[in-house]
Amino acid sequence: MLAGGDARSLGLAVGLPETVRAAFAPVGGAAEAEGYTRKLATSHYENFSVVSALLPKHLRQDFCNVYAFCRVADDLGDEVVDRELALRYLGDFRAQLAGMYAGRATTAVFVALAETVRRHEIPMKPFDDLIRAFEQDQTVTRYQNFAQVVDYCTRSADPVGRIVLYMCGYRDEERQRLSDKTCTALQLVNFWQDVRRDILERDRVYLPAEDLERFGVTVEQLRRGEVTGGYREMLRFEVERTEGLFAEGAKLLPLLKPMYRRQIALFGKGGRAICGAIRRQNFDTLTRRPRLSKWQKGRLVAGTLAGYLVAKLSGGAA
Repeated sequence: MLAGGDARSLGLAVGLPETVRAAFAPVGGAAEAEGYTRKLATSHYENFSVVSALLPKHLRQDFCNVYAFCRVADDLGDEVVDRELALRYLGDFRAQLAGMYAGRATTAVFVALAETVRRHEIPMKPFDDLIRAFEQDQTVTRYQNFAQVVDYCTRSADPVGRIVLYMCGYRDEERQRLSDKTCTALQLVNFWQDVRRDILERDRVYLPAEDLERFGVTVEQLRRGEVTGGYREMLRFEVERTEGLFAEGAKLLPLLKPMYRRQIALFGKGGRAICGAIRRQNFDTLTRRPRLSKWQKGRLVAGTLAGYLVAKLSGGAA
């Protein structure tokens, strides 16, 4: 907990972003809390209105509630410049999580999330793991090998997929294992997109030190944005093993009901599309951040939406 025992007033006093003010502010009730999470999702997730249409109606509010938890935890970890203070805020956020599981939710994020947890019997561990990943970001900024980076992903990314599976009614280890592959791949491709941003803005390097050494790349080179043949070959190596994880994770899709499959497939498609964008830039992610154009994003979402409509019109499950 925060020093002085008044986490909420201190949180507001240091001027946290609007996205996380509700992490420290009491809320009037469930309706107000769920209104907050819906507003957060629709205002910070550009494709939410389309993606929402692909979700079964009974999951749309739950999606907002989980998104709000992740968004707030992420901002507590990344938007508080002082790392010691960020750790204190994240510690308070974890205390609120434990309080929610003990029936003592008081803030918007946790009052709303409590309903999702109750409906789908979601255990505390995946939420706790996410907070621990953001805490790790405050204390660990370099990784020696790929195994350490993947271990970080087990907390920073994999829990999200597991939470989604719980909401879809799946609790078995095999589906969770396959989901982990896609979620880890999504986290990795985000790292390869943001190499220079991470080091300049947060002094973090997720590229394994052993790979930097193998390809003759230095941290200072990353900071300068200097692209060499060695850097391009290193990124090619990272992208190819990331694509392997996406391929393995895709084995989850046939194990899902059609009503969930289309939505979950969209995330893997998006990640692989970013891998393609990195390739088109000849593996230079230092001078320009690879991203999907609005047309490419729209094509991905439209393709999934078309599949949904065909299934509906043909009488398939939705």
